[in-house]
Amino acid sequence: MAQTAKIVKADGTVETFDGDKLELSLRRSGAASSTAARIRHTIESSIGGVAPSKEIYRRAFMMLRQETRTAASRYYLRRALLELGPSGHPFEDFMAQMFQKEGWNVEWRKLIQGGCVTHEVDVYATRNGEYLGAELKYHNDPAYKTDIKTALYVKARFDDIWKCDPKKQTCPVTHGMLITNTKFTSQAVQYAECSGLELLGWSYPLVGNLFDRIVASGIYPITTLTSLKKTEKRLLLNKNIATTEQMLEHRDVLRSLSIPPARIGIIVAEARTLTEPFTLGS
Repeated sequence: MAQTAKIVKADGTVETFDGDKLELSLRRSGAASSTAARIRHTIESSIGGVAPSKEIYRRAFMMLRQETRTAASRYYLRRALLELGPSGHPFEDFMAQMFQKEGWNVEWRKLIQGGCVTHEVDVYATRNGEYLGAELKYHNDPAYKTDIKTALYVKARFDDIWKCDPKKQTCPVTHGMLITNTKFTSQAVQYAECSGLELLGWSYPLVGNLFDRIVASGIYPITTLTSLKKTEKRLLLNKNIATTEQMLEHRDVLRSLSIPPARIGIIVAEARTLTEPFTLGS
């Protein structure tokens, strides 16, 4: 690989290809160290000049899938979240189920009276005296970043909710959170860290980000499964099946899509393996 090899990211920015970053992402997805190193070497030895990051991803994904579908599914996770559209409601349902798996009692799209107006909170969750209100921002464009304007708007909503009178009621939200399936701009992060607004995104915070919490919970979007066709994923979402856990609980829905029994077995096996407890290096 030439030392000057560059990649063009989804947002159009150009940066030097980082083989260490590629190998780490493969390892985080569950690839064996030898597999991750081999895929890295294959790509490093062939890349030259400037290459789109999505092409590097596609090649790495295809090689990983030949080795293990489970690791390939995790490697596909970011793009799987982008497929939970176009309305964004499947993403809301997915996040609610993830919080439930973490032990929260969850309500969807709850109306909460603020000091000035009533607010609809996408996800409202309670656990051991904690009251979490979460505003979700779904995007199907990997280049789109949730910016400071959105952070300001969400913080203003929670500020109104926090205008409660302690003598009359208990404040209904103790944690205000902005969640996105993509990334945040640096300004949004700077503002949130200063103002106390909690953020959860694909790569933020550094530890306990969206990828980490999905893997830890074992709740995966149905779109993660590599053994499902795109049309089948869309049909499952239309039937309000947003997660692999839901699919395993209602396997009859696969038969309703006229999927042959042999393929159903492959799909179920992939989902079961994917949801097993996983830690880096396992």
